[in-house]
Amino acid sequence: MNRFNQRGAVNVLLIPLILLIVFFLGAAGFGVWAYLGRADYKNNSDQKVSAAVQKAVKDTQSSDAVQYAEAAKKPFATYIGPAAFGNITINYPKTWSAYVIQADKSSTPVSGYFQPKVVPSITDATNTFALRVDLVQSSYQSVLDDFKSRLTQGTVSSQPFTFPQVPSVTGVQLDGQITPTKQGTMIVAPLRNMTLKIWTESNDFKGDLMTNILPNFSFVP
Repeated sequence: MNRFNQRGAVNVLLIPLILLIVFFLGAAGFGVWAYLGRADYKNNSDQKVSAAVQKAVKDTQSSDAVQYAEAAKKPFATYIGPAAFGNITINYPKTWSAYVIQADKSSTPVSGYFQPKVVPSITDATNTFALRVDLVQSSYQSVLDDFKSRLTQGTVSSQPFTFPQVPSVTGVQLDGQITPTKQGTMIVAPLRNMTLKIWTESNDFKGDLMTNILPNFSFVP
């Protein structure tokens, strides 16, 4: 009987010991898992924070560069055309260059080319200009008729346009395939017995045209 009781006591103590060992191993395993998970999260978190900081810096630098470029355009430079042809006044960014041809007896009395930094060759048809201005000895309707097929095909869209500085004159804003090879935005308007055209040959400069050029553009009707 005594031996039976001793074996029973041993068995009773052995079960809690086994459970304690299992619990300890489980706790240790969980601790290792938690530590590794925390270390991995910390490393990934540091990388994510670093990437976010770098992106924020780049975004700030890009934003600052855009703001600086816009500020550098002002105050504007100014071109004023001959009184006989309406005193066309163009205020354009001072960071741009201008090349304007004035020929009283020409079919195009005023023809202007404007481009950031340096104006490229005007005889090279492949060159694209930020801003063009032409005053032509053609009727307003005949100039609009040149766009009739493109308007019908849908490669050009149109809407009325009024110059902020010359509210008495209403013309047409054309967007799309303004020339056979170039996309952009053009304003066509009557000026006395002639027709004024002002446009950009690249959509990259539409913002300048609509924000800087047209709000400050004026002439004497």
